[in-house]
Amino acid sequence: MSVLIVIDQAPYGNWSGREALDMALSLAAFDQSVSLLFVDAGVNWLRKHQNPAPIQQKGVNRNLAGAQVFGVEELLADQSALQQYRLEPDDLLDGVAVTEQVHELLSNYSHVVCQ
Repeated sequence: MSVLIVIDQAPYGNWSGREALDMALSLAAFDQSVSLLFVDAGVNWLRKHQNPAPIQQKGVNRNLAGAQVFGVEELLADQSALQQYRLEPDDLLDGVAVTEQVHELLSNYSHVVCQ
């Protein structure tokens, strides 16, 4: 079984993305094949040097940086969303793969979960 979890929400102001990350980490902990795809505003999760202190939240950078260590196979970013939010590959956390073929990518997984 392979699972792709799609995150389309910004990292702050909404808990659905954090719940999706928790789901991915839980699946990976049980040796399930899981990847994360960031689309739309979700690509903002992947920005380096986030500072959420002014809104009194913890940063997501550490959680994402450790995701692959805990067994998440891939962190994927939608190229068109990166362009929309004016993000370049150098602006992203290490280990993020950029994809232009989101619809084709979806067919590679037995389960797709959208948060």
